[in-house]
Amino acid sequence: MTSETNYVKREVRVAARAETIFPFLMDPDKITRWMGVTAELDPRPGGIYRIDVTGQDIASGAFVEISPYSKVVFTFGWESEDTMVSPGTSTVEITLTEDGGSTIVRLRHSGLPELDRESHGMGWDHYLGRLVIVAVGDDPGPDPWKAKDAGS
Repeated sequence: MTSETNYVKREVRVAARAETIFPFLMDPDKITRWMGVTAELDPRPGGIYRIDVTGQDIASGAFVEISPYSKVVFTFGWESEDTMVSPGTSTVEITLTEDGGSTIVRLRHSGLPELDRESHGMGWDHYLGRLVIVAVGDDPGPDPWKAKDAGS
């Protein structure tokens, strides 16, 4: 059983407005600039959220809530037989709060089994760091977590 304490919380400050950051959460071409090899997104409640994150690991779920420029909620899990976090078993909530000329991005990934919290926390640290770079117009460079045979 998963308790409410089994979650990951992260917060980053991005030197960009929420209107600039939000498309990097919704647009498949933009999301793969900071996370993933390919993405299939249908950004509406009930719409698909599916990202081939590394070329070998596919995350999928469904959008639950979308408030333009301020909040995105989607279910999340891995399309793998050897995972404790299967599609739909956890939830990711991302909020964008403008603060002066920058935006605070807060992420809460809940419903995670205790054994998976640390690895998901490291994953979100990695990918949110890349989002901070790409959202201000810079290139985060090749993703070192991408499988070598996953393409460019």
